[in-house]
Amino acid sequence: MTGRFSILEKVRGEGRSVLTEFESKELIRQVGIPIVETRLAKTKEEAVRLSQEIGFPIALKIISPNVIHKSDSGGVKLGLKNEGEVSTAYEEIMEGVRRLHPDASIHGLSVQKMAAPGTEVIIGTGKDPQFGSFIMFGLGGIFVEVLKDVSFRIVPIDKRDAYEMIREIKGYPLLQGYRGKEPVGLDVLVEIILKLSDFIQVTPLIRELELNPIFAYKDSAVIVDARIIVEN
Repeated sequence: MTGRFSILEKVRGEGRSVLTEFESKELIRQVGIPIVETRLAKTKEEAVRLSQEIGFPIALKIISPNVIHKSDSGGVKLGLKNEGEVSTAYEEIMEGVRRLHPDASIHGLSVQKMAAPGTEVIIGTGKDPQFGSFIMFGLGGIFVEVLKDVSFRIVPIDKRDAYEMIREIKGYPLLQGYRGKEPVGLDVLVEIILKLSDFIQVTPLIRELELNPIFAYKDSAVIVDARIIVEN
């Protein structure tokens, strides 16, 4: 597992099982899945500079293996429109997180491009004690928590399986362009599902993986948030 996916060995070597959001996104990027542009800033000045390079509006998020629920800890600031807002947000995040988690190891703040709104979906993986690794697809964002409208397959899967997963959720009409909304490009989602299936097959260290939300558009998709847990 060294080399291409060395992030996993690094995390395990540090005695951790949960990757930070930044580590999770970097790993997903290495798999060849489109991730919203995200950089790591270790100082306020670096956050401002990276924001200028990426382009506004941007989001700042705390990156720490000890801060799992970032929003609850004041560790997320969205829709920042200029350098002044980034500078202020950086200070507020660091002050709030250090107050609530004084012993937390802070890797820095992620500087993330705000993605254009799209249809939100979720793709994830997990392990069943009897059947092994599986992959899941459904409506993303708050929908997955409220509606639990998801489909599952045991990996490995093929292209036909992936299309069936998408079409069998109850919310499938939303992906087809419900009430004049732009339809979602199913081929793009199928490609992501298949890449994850292949990745999980060759990476037994992965215990859980969740891409949520994924903003899906007519001809593309982008992962906005990622969470990965590895075996102890």
